[in-house]
Amino acid sequence: MSPAGHVCPRSPATGTVSRSSRLFSPVVSPIAGTILPSGSMVVNSCRSAAEQLCNFICDCSNCSDENQCGYLRGSAVLGTPFTCDFEEGDCGWQDVSTSAYRWVRGRASLTTWGTGPHSDHTVGTDLGWFMVTVSPPAKTMATAWLRSPVMQEAAATCEIRAWYHLSGSGEGAHGLNQTERPLLRLAMAYRDEVVGLWQSPERGGEGWHQLVAYPGRIAERFQLIFSLTQPPTCGAELVLDDIIFRNCGLQEPRQQVCGVEESRCSRGFCLAQHRFCDGTDDCGDGSDEDATWCKSFNLCSFERNLCSWEVEVGQPTWERNTSLNLGTAYGIPTRDHSNNSRAGFFLHVGSTSATGVSSPARLSSPTFQATNSCSLVLYCHLHGSATSSLSISYVTNSTKHLVRERTGDLGSCWVRERVDFNTTESFKVLIEGVTGSMGTVAIDDLILSPGCVQEQEKPLTTLLNQAGAGPCAAEEVACDSGGCIATELACDFAETCADGSDEKRCGATTFEAGAGGWHDVSVGQLRWGVQRATEPADTVLVGAFLALQKGEGQMVAAARARTPLLGPSGPACAMEMSYHIHSSPQGFLTISVVDHATGTTHLAWHMQGHSGTAGGRVHVPLGERTRPFQVELLGLVDLQDSASAAIDNVTFVQCHLDMVPPGATALSCNFERGMCGWYQDQSSDFKWVRGTGQGQGSDHTTGLGYFMAADPTVPWSRGQKAQLVTYRQEPIATPHCLSFWYRLAGPQIGTLNLKLQMEGVEEMVLWTRRGTQGSVWHRGWATLPATGRRQYRVAFEALRDGFLGDMALDDLALTAGPCGAELSCSFEADACGLVASGQRTWLRQSNGTGTTAGPQADHTTGTATGHYMVVSTGRDSLPAGHAAALTSQPYQPSAPAQCLAFWYQLSARTPGFLGVFVEQSGVRRKVMGISTMEGDAWHRGHITVRPDGDWQAIFEAVGAGGNHGYIALDDLHVSDGACPEPASCDFERDMCGWSSPSDPRLHSFAWGWKSGVPLAKYPGPEQDHTLGTRNGHYVHFDTSVLGPGGTTARLESQHLPATADSCLKFWYHMDIPEHLSCGELRVMLHSVAGQRTVWTMVGHRSQGWRGGVVPVRSPSEFQIIFEVTTRRWPMEGTVALDDVVYSAGRGCHSSQEVPVEEKSSGSFVAEVVLGLLLAVITLALVAAGGWYWLKRRGLVSGTPAESNTPQGFDNITFRDDKVIISPVPKEGDEN
Repeated sequence: MSPAGHVCPRSPATGTVSRSSRLFSPVVSPIAGTILPSGSMVVNSCRSAAEQLCNFICDCSNCSDENQCGYLRGSAVLGTPFTCDFEEGDCGWQDVSTSAYRWVRGRASLTTWGTGPHSDHTVGTDLGWFMVTVSPPAKTMATAWLRSPVMQEAAATCEIRAWYHLSGSGEGAHGLNQTERPLLRLAMAYRDEVVGLWQSPERGGEGWHQLVAYPGRIAERFQLIFSLTQPPTCGAELVLDDIIFRNCGLQEPRQQVCGVEESRCSRGFCLAQHRFCDGTDDCGDGSDEDATWCKSFNLCSFERNLCSWEVEVGQPTWERNTSLNLGTAYGIPTRDHSNNSRAGFFLHVGSTSATGVSSPARLSSPTFQATNSCSLVLYCHLHGSATSSLSISYVTNSTKHLVRERTGDLGSCWVRERVDFNTTESFKVLIEGVTGSMGTVAIDDLILSPGCVQEQEKPLTTLLNQAGAGPCAAEEVACDSGGCIATELACDFAETCADGSDEKRCGATTFEAGAGGWHDVSVGQLRWGVQRATEPADTVLVGAFLALQKGEGQMVAAARARTPLLGPSGPACAMEMSYHIHSSPQGFLTISVVDHATGTTHLAWHMQGHSGTAGGRVHVPLGERTRPFQVELLGLVDLQDSASAAIDNVTFVQCHLDMVPPGATALSCNFERGMCGWYQDQSSDFKWVRGTGQGQGSDHTTGLGYFMAADPTVPWSRGQKAQLVTYRQEPIATPHCLSFWYRLAGPQIGTLNLKLQMEGVEEMVLWTRRGTQGSVWHRGWATLPATGRRQYRVAFEALRDGFLGDMALDDLALTAGPCGAELSCSFEADACGLVASGQRTWLRQSNGTGTTAGPQADHTTGTATGHYMVVSTGRDSLPAGHAAALTSQPYQPSAPAQCLAFWYQLSARTPGFLGVFVEQSGVRRKVMGISTMEGDAWHRGHITVRPDGDWQAIFEAVGAGGNHGYIALDDLHVSDGACPEPASCDFERDMCGWSSPSDPRLHSFAWGWKSGVPLAKYPGPEQDHTLGTRNGHYVHFDTSVLGPGGTTARLESQHLPATADSCLKFWYHMDIPEHLSCGELRVMLHSVAGQRTVWTMVGHRSQGWRGGVVPVRSPSEFQIIFEVTTRRWPMEGTVALDDVVYSAGRGCHSSQEVPVEEKSSGSFVAEVVLGLLLAVITLALVAAGGWYWLKRRGLVSGTPAESNTPQGFDNITFRDDKVIISPVPKEGDEN
C-alpha cells in the first residue's frame, strides 16, 4: 500500500504523460529513458551525502545542498523557501525538447503588445525573468519539454505551485477539443513510468493562472516534467514562472511528548492516532502504516475486486477501472491512490443515462453491528465539474442518515476523507456519487477501522430503493413548490420559481438553517463548517456562522468554501458579510471570484491576522460577470493556537444583471463624493483607485480633493489593463462631447485609452495617449458619435505597457454636441476631425498595416504600429502640380498669439511640396513651405498665429511627378503664446518639441515635466529658474530608477540645421549625494556623422540652479541631446533643466549675457549676512588705511585693475569644442 497525493488545487486540471499515449509518442521515450541521470548540477559546499541532495531539507548550514534542484534555497523577491523565480538562472531546469520547439529563459518585451505577458510574475515588470516556449510548429503538432533535476523523498504533504501565462491563437478556444488546443501538462517521472500531476483546463482567459499539484509521498528519486503540446498553426506561447515547493521535506527525527490522542512515529515525532493505518505514509518511514499495526483494519484497494462492497446495478453505476484504460481526458484521474500508478485500479462513476438526468451511483457495505467506534477512511477524486458530489451515509431500517458530503471541483488529486459512525442499530454504509457535466467522481482505498464488525446472522438492514428519474429533465432543476426551471436560471439573482426557492441556496444566508449553498472544497487539515457560538465572548458573531474547523485532509493548506455557480451579475454587484478573525499575522481571510468563463481567479478582499481580534462588516465588489462564476472563501489560522475565523450574514446586493444603481447615468463627475456613473472593472488585479493622491500630485478640481488613479507599480498588480467603465447608457441620437483632465507621469508609463463599447459592434478607440506627459494636468476630449438604437458604454483603459509612473483622471464632463477642434492630435485613435479633400489623398495609417508608402515608424510611439497621416505624391496618385489638402477643424482664439506645432516627414526622392496655410475669415495665407528634408527622420515645424477669430490650418501636398514619393504628418499641437525658437524652451507651457525616445528597446527612461510643487513620488527643485517660484515649470529626472531596466535618460531636441557657430545655454539643478555620485549629465550632438559629447558634469549637489554654455558646431543636420547616465547603481538624486536657449548662427563669444551661478535660498541668506559683516570690516580697514596713506603721501589718483576672468558660469571655459572645467573656487572667493 504505497502512498500518493491526496489533496487538490484551486485550479482544476488533470493530465497524464505516458509512453503508450499516442499524443506524446514518440517524444516521451527519450525522457522516460533518462529519468535518473547519475549526476546533478547541485553546488554542494558542505559535501553532504548524495541522499541528502535536493530532498527539501537544508542539511548544509548555508542550504547549498538545496540549490539548482529545480528550485533554489529561496526567493529574495517572494520571500519563500525552495522556490525558482528564474531571476538568478534556470535553477537546473533543462530543455529536453526533440525539435526546434523548445523552452528558453527570457524576459517580457514591451515592444510586442498582445503576443505574451508584458511582465514576469515575480517582479511584475519587464525586468523579471521566466521560462518561455519559442519557435512553435507551423505544420505539425509538437511538444516542448522542460525537465527538472533529480529530486528525492517528497513528503505526503508536498505541494507544488507555479504560475503560467498562455497566449496566442489557442487561448480561450472553448470549442476546441484536446487535440486542437494548446495543452500544458505537469508530470512526474519515477520508478519506471511517467504519471500526470496536472494539466491545463479547457477554458482559460488572458492573464496569469496558478497551477497547484500534489505528487504525494515519494520515497525514491523523481523528476518533474513540464510539457506544452500544441497543434500546427496554433502559435501559442507559454510562459512559466515562480515554481514553489511547499511542505515537501520530511519531518526531521526528534523526540516529542505525545498527547492522549497521539502516537509516536519511529522517527520520534507524534502523529494523531486517526492518521495511523489510513493509507498514507505520514511518518515518512512507513511506521504509521506498519502491516502488524494495521492488520485489524479492513482495506479495499480495488486492485483485484470489490472486496465485500456491493455496487447497485443501474445507470449510472460505479465501475472499476485504471487511468491507462480511461485515457487522458480532462477530469479523469491520472493515477490510482494505492500505488500512485496509471495501472492501479479505483472505482469511478460511469457515464450518465441516456436521459442525461443526474442520478447517483450507489456503493454499499455489508451490514455492521451497532457501534460507537467504527470509522471509514477513503480517498475521493472530484474533478472537472463544479456540480459533482460524493456523499457518505449510513442506513438503518431503510432510513438514510447523511454523514458527509463533498461537492464541487477538488482538483486533480486524491483527497482523504474520514467519517465516524455512532449508532445503536445495525447499519450499512452507503456511498453515492453524482457526476456533473464533464466531471469525474472516483474513490479508492476504503479503510474500515477495527470497530466496524460485520453482523454474523442474516442481515436485516435493506437499502432504500433507487429513486426513479426525477421530475426534471437534463439541464433543469426543481423548485421546492414543484415544477422545473432551466439550470442557468438558478442563482442568477432573480427569482424564477414561484416560491423563490431557486435563489435560497446560493450563498446569501445567516447560516441558521444550514450552509445556505456554501460547500467546503478544502483538501487539507482545515475545513469550513457551520457551528454556533458557545459563549458570547468567543466572537463578535452570534448564533450560527461558517467557521474554520479541523479537517481530514493531508495537506497543510488553507480551507476553501465556494458558493454554487452564480450569475450573470451586473456591474454594481457586491457581496456583504460580517467576519471575525483572531489569529497571528500568518493567518488570513480572503474572498475571491472564480470565473469559469475565463478560467481565472481574482482576489476581491483580503484580511490579514493582526495578533489580535478583528471583525466587522465589509462590502466586497464582485463586478460584472458572465455565468458561471463562484465566490470563494479562503481561510488559514492555527487552531492549536486558539485562533479562529468565521463569516456570517452574507448578502448579495445590486447583483441582478439589469440592476442600475442611482446616479448610473451621471457621466460628468469630479469624484469628490463618489464615482457617479463610473465603476471599476473587477476582472483584473490592476485597478483604478479613487483617492487624494499618494505623493504623485493633487486633484484638478480643488487641489485638495479626490481623483481616479491607476498605478502599475502597486505590489502584485499583474493584470495587463485596468478599466474604469460606465454603466449601460441609453442610445444617443446626436453626438456628445466627453471632456476630461488627465495626467500621465513617470519615467516609464504606459498607455491611456478612451473606448466606446456598443452591443454587437467592435469597441472603438476614441482617444489615446502614451508615455509621460509630465506631472501636470492636461485637458482631453473626444466626441461620442450617435449610437442609433444601441446602448453604449464608455471606458477609460490603463495599459501596463510601462511600469514606472502613474495615470490619473479628474473632472469628467459630458455635453451635447460634438467637441471642437482637438488641440493635440497623435492620430492614434482617429484623424481628430482633419478632413482630406478628394479621393486617393491623405490617409491615416500605420506602417505595419498601411497600404501607402510612408515612414517606417510614427513620431508618437516610434513604432511600426503607431499612426500618422500620409499622402502619396507619386505620379500615379498625385500627378505633378496636383494638390491634396488636409484641413483642420476651426480653432478658437484663446490668446493673442497661438502656436501651431507639427511633425512632418518627406520621402528622400521627389517628395513634392508641402505648403502650410492659415485661413481666417475666408482668407487663406501661406505661412510655410517645405520641399526637401535631410535624412528620413521626423522634423518639427511650428507657426505663430495671431488670430482675430476662428482659424483653420491647411496642409497642402503638391505632386512633383516622381515615382514613389510621400509626405507624412504627425503630432499636431496648438498652444497659447508665440512659438519659441527651435530647441529653446522655458517649459512653462509645454516641452517645446523636446522629448525622450519612446522606443523601449533603447533601455532609456523618459524625463519628466513638473512644477516646483513638492511631490514625494517625483522629487525635484522646489522652484524653477524662469519664475523662481514653486509654480514655475522645468524638466527633471530621478536617477534612482537607473539600473538593469535602463542606464540612461535622454532628452532630445528636434532636428536642427547645420551650423558653423551657434550657442546653447541652459540652467541645470543637481541634487545627488556625493557618496552616490556614479553618473553624470552630458550634452551631446547627434548627426549622421555620429554622436559627440560636448559638455559633461559629474553628479553632485549643486546648491541651486547653475548655468551652462556650450558652443555648437555641426556640418550636417543634428540633434541636441541631454543625457543622464550611469555605469553603476544604485544611484540617488535628481537632475533638472530649465530655460534652454539655442541661438542659431550666434556663437557664445558674441553674447554678453552668460548664465551665472545662482545660489540656493539658504546659502544666499548666509552669504548676505557674511557679506555685510565683511563689508563693515573692510570699510573700517579702508578708512583707517586711507587716512594713514593720505596722511603720509597725499592724494594720489588711480584706476582699478580690470579682471579678464570671464564671469562664472559654473566655472567652465571653452576652447573651440573642448570643455575645460576650472577648479571650483571656495565659497566667498571673487569671480
